[in-house]
Amino acid sequence: MTKKKTILSGIQPSGKLHIGNYFGAMRQHIKMQEEGDAFYFLANYHSLTSLNDGDLLKEYTTDVVLDYLALGLDPDKCTFFAQSDVPQTTELAWILGCLTPVSLMEKGVSYKDKIANGLSPNIGLFSYPILQAADILIYHSNLVPVGEDQKQNIEISRDLAGKLNRAYDEELLRIPEEYIVKSVATVPGIDGRKMSKSYDNTINIFAEGKDLKKRVMAIQTDSTALEDPKDPETCNVYSLIKLFADKDKQKEVADKYRAGGYGYGHAKKELLGLIEEYFADARSKRKELANDMSYVNDVLREGGIKARERAEEVMEPIRSATGLFRSFQYP
Repeated sequence: MTKKKTILSGIQPSGKLHIGNYFGAMRQHIKMQEEGDAFYFLANYHSLTSLNDGDLLKEYTTDVVLDYLALGLDPDKCTFFAQSDVPQTTELAWILGCLTPVSLMEKGVSYKDKIANGLSPNIGLFSYPILQAADILIYHSNLVPVGEDQKQNIEISRDLAGKLNRAYDEELLRIPEEYIVKSVATVPGIDGRKMSKSYDNTINIFAEGKDLKKRVMAIQTDSTALEDPKDPETCNVYSLIKLFADKDKQKEVADKYRAGGYGYGHAKKELLGLIEEYFADARSKRKELANDMSYVNDVLREGGIKARERAEEVMEPIRSATGLFRSFQYP
């Protein structure tokens, strides 16, 4: 019997989740819970690199849990937990950090990109790949689904696992494999750039009513007149429509673009309807879950216990090899 792979991925609760998160990662996470021993975590330590409001972090963390459960994540098929419920993660991160050359962190493409986009150059952001490596390695993860922009960080994780193994001449950590998630498309934000909380150009997954309409109607388009033909493939609205519509619907809308007499306002209304329909069942489920927070808290508690048990199995031989010890046991 083939042993299931351990799949590991996380998402930051640093804001409301948007449709870029859904098509870029969440949908794949939900699918992959059927394909292995999946560990999915709320990266709340990572959120501290850019969010310094405790009440907001608690709110966003709860929101992410509700979003995932509403969209189909099944806690009976995966381990779903908060990063902060597994203290072994930060324990391993310190050990790995003591083996990490500063020059390796200075090469971080993700760090440079975030600084260029206005984030504060704090030490947490600088050493982010070390904590991310610990997140991955502490569960002996085999498969790590990431986007292209995280490929370097997976390479760093592999490098650091090798450094620890060589330093103590033991196979203390497994070398993980990357799994590059091929999104349906790069999801454009309302300003045309990649949809990102950092750019404030998002459409939230569970926005509805006036809030949803306001964001959709704010999508930037060119100034082509209503009566003129338009190229759907260069339009941000159509790029989003393609995420939600089947092939027949995509062709129908594209033909309207090319025929003329079909304005961007028409396309935005089409998109609005598609978003509302696509997430209708999940929206209803989310409202039910929000009225049963005891269940939601139980999911995280049980997931945290399971994740902590796995992490402790990995940390115990590392402590022994490095000469660290505990004078007493604690949960």
